Amino acid sequence: MKNPGFETQESLGGMVDLSKRVSPYGLKEKLRMVAWWTANALLFRGSFHTANGFRSTLLRAFGAKIGRGVVIGPTVRITHPWRVEIGDHSQVGDHVWLYSLDKIVIGKNAMVSQKSFLCTGGHDYTRRDMRLVTGPIVINDEAWVCADCFVGPKVTIGRGTVVGARSSVFSDMPSMMVCVGSPCKPLKPRVIHDEA
Repeated sequence: MKNPGFETQESLGGMVDLSKRVSPYGLKEKLRMVAWWTANALLFRGSFHTANGFRSTLLRAFGAKIGRGVVIGPTVRITHPWRVEIGDHSQVGDHVWLYSLDKIVIGKNAMVSQKSFLCTGGHDYTRRDMRLVTGPIVINDEAWVCADCFVGPKVTIGRGTVVGARSSVFSDMPSMMVCVGSPCKPLKPRVIHDEA
Protein backbone atom coordinates (compact mmCIF):
# COMPACT_ATOMS: atom_id res chain seq x y z
CA MET A 1 0.00 0.00 0.00
CA LYS A 2 1.36 3.41 -1.00
CA ASN A 3 1.39 6.37 1.36
CA PRO A 4 -0.62 9.28 -0.07
CA GLY A 5 1.50 12.38 -0.64
CA PHE A 6 4.70 10.39 -1.17
CA GLU A 7 4.45 9.74 -4.88
CA THR A 8 7.70 9.03 -6.73
CA GLN A 9 8.93 11.04 -9.70
CA GLU A 10 8.10 8.08 -11.91
CA SER A 11 4.47 8.07 -10.78
CA LEU A 12 4.22 11.79 -11.46
CA GLY A 13 5.77 11.62 -14.92
CA GLY A 14 9.23 12.94 -13.98
CA MET A 15 8.65 16.44 -12.60
CA VAL A 16 12.32 17.45 -12.62
CA ASP A 17 14.67 17.08 -15.57
CA LEU A 18 18.10 18.54 -14.77
CA SER A 19 19.38 17.60 -18.24
CA LYS A 20 17.43 20.66 -19.44
CA ARG A 21 19.50 23.05 -17.31
CA VAL A 22 21.47 25.67 -19.21
CA SER A 23 24.43 27.54 -17.72
CA PRO A 24 23.63 31.21 -17.07
CA TYR A 25 27.26 32.10 -17.85
CA GLY A 26 28.74 32.95 -21.23
CA LEU A 27 32.31 32.20 -22.30
CA LYS A 28 33.70 35.55 -21.09
CA GLU A 29 32.20 35.05 -17.62
CA LYS A 30 33.49 31.47 -17.44
CA LEU A 31 37.02 32.61 -18.30
CA ARG A 32 36.79 35.32 -15.66
CA MET A 33 35.70 32.71 -13.13
CA VAL A 34 38.64 30.43 -13.99
CA ALA A 35 41.07 33.34 -13.59
CA TRP A 36 39.60 34.15 -10.17
CA TRP A 37 39.65 30.51 -9.01
CA THR A 38 43.33 30.33 -9.95
CA ALA A 39 44.24 33.59 -8.19
CA ASN A 40 42.15 32.58 -5.19
CA ALA A 41 43.89 29.19 -4.85
CA LEU A 42 47.43 30.46 -5.45
CA LEU A 43 47.41 33.92 -3.89
CA PHE A 44 44.37 34.77 -1.77
CA ARG A 45 44.08 31.60 0.33
CA GLY A 46 47.84 31.24 0.71
CA SER A 47 48.39 34.76 2.00
CA PHE A 48 49.42 35.52 5.59
CA HIS A 49 46.53 36.12 7.95
CA THR A 50 47.64 39.73 8.51
CA ALA A 51 47.89 40.51 4.76
CA ASN A 52 44.51 42.26 4.60
CA GLY A 53 45.79 44.99 2.27
CA PHE A 54 47.10 42.40 -0.18
CA ARG A 55 43.79 40.52 -0.25
CA SER A 56 41.86 43.78 -0.70
CA THR A 57 44.10 44.74 -3.62
CA LEU A 58 43.65 41.32 -5.21
CA LEU A 59 39.88 41.54 -4.88
CA ARG A 60 39.89 45.03 -6.43
CA ALA A 61 41.88 43.62 -9.38
CA PHE A 62 38.94 41.26 -9.96
CA GLY A 63 36.34 44.03 -9.82
CA ALA A 64 35.35 44.09 -6.14
CA LYS A 65 34.76 47.46 -4.51
CA ILE A 66 36.73 47.32 -1.27
CA GLY A 67 37.00 50.30 1.07
CA ARG A 68 39.85 51.46 3.30
CA GLY A 69 40.94 49.42 6.30
CA VAL A 70 38.93 46.32 5.41
CA VAL A 71 39.85 43.14 7.31
CA ILE A 72 39.09 39.98 5.37
CA GLY A 73 40.39 36.55 6.34
CA PRO A 74 42.35 34.33 3.93
CA THR A 75 39.81 31.53 4.36
CA VAL A 76 36.89 33.69 3.20
CA ARG A 77 35.26 32.12 0.16
CA ILE A 78 34.05 34.52 -2.54
CA THR A 79 32.28 33.16 -5.61
CA HIS A 80 32.37 36.25 -7.88
CA PRO A 81 34.40 39.18 -6.45
CA TRP A 82 33.11 41.54 -9.16
CA ARG A 83 29.70 41.38 -7.43
CA VAL A 84 31.01 42.26 -3.95
CA GLU A 85 31.20 45.68 -2.30
CA ILE A 86 32.64 46.16 1.21
CA GLY A 87 32.74 49.57 2.91
CA ASP A 88 35.51 51.20 4.93
CA HIS A 89 36.73 49.48 8.12
CA SER A 90 34.46 46.47 7.80
CA GLN A 91 35.47 42.94 8.75
CA VAL A 92 34.73 39.56 7.20
CA GLY A 93 35.78 36.66 9.44
CA ASP A 94 37.40 33.34 8.63
CA HIS A 95 35.42 30.71 6.75
CA VAL A 96 32.68 33.16 5.72
CA TRP A 97 31.21 32.30 2.32
CA LEU A 98 30.10 35.22 0.15
CA TYR A 99 28.11 33.24 -2.43
CA SER A 100 27.91 36.20 -4.77
CA LEU A 101 25.86 34.97 -7.71
CA ASP A 102 24.16 38.35 -7.29
CA LYS A 103 25.40 41.52 -5.61
CA ILE A 104 26.52 41.49 -1.97
CA VAL A 105 26.97 44.88 -0.30
CA ILE A 106 28.51 45.15 3.17
CA GLY A 107 28.44 48.70 4.49
CA LYS A 108 30.97 50.66 6.53
CA ASN A 109 32.05 49.53 10.02
CA ALA A 110 30.08 46.31 9.60
CA MET A 111 31.07 42.80 10.66
CA VAL A 112 30.30 39.36 9.23
CA SER A 113 31.62 36.78 11.67
CA GLN A 114 33.17 33.35 11.19
CA LYS A 115 31.40 30.63 9.21
CA SER A 116 28.47 32.78 8.12
CA PHE A 117 26.99 32.06 4.68
CA LEU A 118 25.60 34.94 2.59
CA CYS A 119 23.70 33.14 -0.18
CA THR A 120 22.41 35.16 -3.14
CA GLY A 121 21.29 32.20 -5.26
CA GLY A 122 18.84 29.35 -5.35
CA HIS A 123 16.74 27.42 -7.82
CA ASP A 124 13.16 27.77 -9.03
CA TYR A 125 11.70 24.48 -7.83
CA THR A 126 8.48 25.14 -9.80
CA ARG A 127 10.33 24.64 -13.10
CA ARG A 128 11.38 21.31 -14.54
CA ASP A 129 14.88 22.67 -15.24
CA MET A 130 15.31 24.11 -11.70
CA ARG A 131 16.49 27.41 -13.25
CA LEU A 132 18.91 29.52 -11.20
CA VAL A 133 17.31 32.49 -9.44
CA THR A 134 19.27 35.17 -7.60
CA GLY A 135 18.74 38.21 -5.41
CA PRO A 136 21.11 40.71 -3.77
CA ILE A 137 22.05 40.92 -0.08
CA VAL A 138 22.70 44.21 1.71
CA ILE A 139 24.33 44.40 5.15
CA ASN A 140 24.06 48.05 6.13
CA ASP A 141 26.59 50.21 7.98
CA GLU A 142 27.48 49.22 11.55
CA ALA A 143 25.54 45.94 11.41
CA TRP A 144 26.95 42.71 12.82
CA VAL A 145 26.10 39.29 11.44
CA CYS A 146 27.35 36.98 14.20
CA ALA A 147 28.99 33.57 13.79
CA ASP A 148 27.51 30.79 11.66
CA CYS A 149 24.51 32.71 10.31
CA PHE A 150 22.68 32.07 7.05
CA VAL A 151 21.48 35.11 5.10
CA GLY A 152 19.32 34.38 2.07
CA PRO A 153 18.71 36.15 -1.24
CA LYS A 154 16.89 39.49 -1.36
CA VAL A 155 17.62 40.24 2.31
CA THR A 156 18.60 43.62 3.75
CA ILE A 157 19.99 43.89 7.29
CA GLY A 158 19.25 47.34 8.69
CA ARG A 159 21.85 49.80 9.89
CA GLY A 160 23.34 48.92 13.27
CA THR A 161 21.41 45.66 13.59
CA VAL A 162 22.91 42.60 15.29
CA VAL A 163 21.95 39.17 13.94
CA GLY A 164 22.57 36.61 16.68
CA ALA A 165 24.79 33.57 16.19
CA ARG A 166 23.39 30.71 14.12
CA SER A 167 20.36 32.67 12.99
CA SER A 168 18.78 32.06 9.58
CA VAL A 169 17.66 35.28 7.89
CA PHE A 170 15.04 34.95 5.14
CA SER A 171 13.50 38.44 5.28
CA ASP A 172 14.62 42.02 5.89
CA MET A 173 15.65 43.01 9.42
CA PRO A 174 14.97 46.55 10.73
CA SER A 175 17.67 48.97 11.83
CA MET A 176 19.15 49.11 15.35
CA MET A 177 17.66 45.84 16.56
CA VAL A 178 19.01 42.60 18.00
CA CYS A 179 17.53 39.83 15.86
CA VAL A 180 17.77 36.09 16.53
CA GLY A 181 16.41 32.69 15.56
CA SER A 182 15.50 30.51 12.63
CA PRO A 183 13.68 32.14 11.04
CA CYS A 184 15.33 35.28 12.38
CA LYS A 185 13.06 37.82 14.07
CA PRO A 186 13.66 41.14 15.88
CA LEU A 187 14.06 40.58 19.64
CA LYS A 188 14.91 43.95 21.19
CA PRO A 189 16.46 47.32 20.36
CA ARG A 190 20.24 47.56 20.17
CA VAL A 191 21.38 50.10 22.75
CA ILE A 192 24.87 51.61 22.35
CA HIS A 193 26.54 52.82 25.54
CA ASP A 194 29.12 55.58 25.43
CA GLU A 195 32.57 54.69 26.72
CA ALA A 196 33.10 55.59 30.40
